[in-house]
Amino acid sequence: MRSGIAASAVGSVPHDPPAGDPVAAAAARVAALRAVLQALQAEPVELVETHLSWVLLSTDHAYKLKKPLQLRFVDFSTLALRMRCCREELRLNRRLAPGLYLGVVEVRDGAAGPAFGGDGPVCDVAVKMRRFPADALWSARAAAGRITPDDVDRLALRLAAFHRRCAVAAIGSGHGSAAVHERVTQRLVDGLDACAGTHAAPGVDWPALRGWMRDRPAALAPVFDARRCDGRVRECHGDLHLANLLALQDGEITAFDAVEFDPELRWIDVLNDAAFVVMDLFAHRLDALAARFLNAYLEATGDYDGLPALRFYLTSRALVRAQVAELAAAQGHLATGGRGSAAYLALAARLASSSDPRLAITHGLPGSGKTVVAQRMLELVGAVRVRSDVERKRMFGLGALQSSRGRVEGGIYDAASTARTYARLHDVARTVLDAGWPVIVDAAFLRVAERAQFAALAEARHVPFTIFDCHAPLATLAQRLAQRAAQGGDASEADAAVLATLREVAQPLTASERAAAIEVNAQAPVPPVALARGWLAAPACAQNRSDHADAAAC
Repeated sequence: MRSGIAASAVGSVPHDPPAGDPVAAAAARVAALRAVLQALQAEPVELVETHLSWVLLSTDHAYKLKKPLQLRFVDFSTLALRMRCCREELRLNRRLAPGLYLGVVEVRDGAAGPAFGGDGPVCDVAVKMRRFPADALWSARAAAGRITPDDVDRLALRLAAFHRRCAVAAIGSGHGSAAVHERVTQRLVDGLDACAGTHAAPGVDWPALRGWMRDRPAALAPVFDARRCDGRVRECHGDLHLANLLALQDGEITAFDAVEFDPELRWIDVLNDAAFVVMDLFAHRLDALAARFLNAYLEATGDYDGLPALRFYLTSRALVRAQVAELAAAQGHLATGGRGSAAYLALAARLASSSDPRLAITHGLPGSGKTVVAQRMLELVGAVRVRSDVERKRMFGLGALQSSRGRVEGGIYDAASTARTYARLHDVARTVLDAGWPVIVDAAFLRVAERAQFAALAEARHVPFTIFDCHAPLATLAQRLAQRAAQGGDASEADAAVLATLREVAQPLTASERAAAIEVNAQAPVPPVALARGWLAAPACAQNRSDHADAAAC
């Protein structure tokens, strides 16, 4: 369990609570339990307080006790409710962090006062956990600049695997429906309406943002219904902000503290669950890592169909954290993670209003740097990337790093498979654009006809179209392919023979395509930031229709 965050001083919890105040009585009980633990060890016992709980941190363990509160979104007001929620907390969190969650322990009111176990009637209950260092929290690592690209890649894979295992919501449950989103959103908006900080956030038009949030569930109802029918609504974590993510000493990346108190907040769209990570990386000004995580998750799952709802999910998550910060401030302490409501409200407003659909494709032979450029552009521009090497394998039931050799009769690189692959890329690009996000399609695009299909898509959507024209000397291409094959860990299976074949079929860019192209020359490299600026400066102009006619004849 975490340590050193919002820890109160010894004796700061009242020992003589006002009569009839259950929270004050519970706080006094926590103080007594802290004294009991303190007597058993030489080091101080820390107390961490959140808006919903107290956590006592002994040398090796953590004891989490729920506040006897009844709020708009949670009810811990009775011992029976707290007991049930503690058991649910244990069940849910053992899915992702089985080594941390040890059990549920009773607090008994014995002759000497409250104690964990012993004699006397049960007066409260706690979740017992293994303690972990405070710097294991991603919120702490973010503040120290210690979250790495490898961290987010591993989290994306861990979360994708977790979501595949999660129980699927029954259609009749209503989970993930527009009606549930309307109810949850209304509760969230009402809670923020009651907060003075909502109206004091600089530059935030709260009435407009509130109206947008209330309107979106009905507008997204067809998306929500399709997601439910597709089995994308599952029993997820529900609270994946950075202070609930961990990098443990054994190198494991995981999460803890899942939502146990409200099924509607955890039986959600898997992309809604992942969106919490993306949002909070944005909140910590780690935009490149946010985009990297989102793309790694989408690449692992292939779940691009949920993108029309992503902006709503991201905005909702920012407002959840704003409400948590307001509740914590009202109780006289900082929210876990230390960010105030104003920052999250400003982020929510930005996410709700931001839309920048634009389309880029790569062009070049294997080894020319297409995937490297696409990776840097998605991080710098905040784009969604879709890769031909990954989607081609997905169509055949293969993982990105699995070799297709000997696994699929006839192989996966024939003309029909290539046509299916480009059709899949086109479908994903259209979905991303219609959802209002920039998209970069990472594929060879060696034929004019292939490029023309995507230029036509950009023209139909009235969005900018850019070609990253990647090239390198033949010797460099061959060397890169050899190095990639030796190192492994890449979805591409191109080798020298493939390179020779593709050189023969490659068709150069047309004149109008060159006008839309940004050159990426291995012999005269341009800083990625300059490439990103070039993409963002691309105008939304129509592709020359004579090129379309020429392409159709190819």
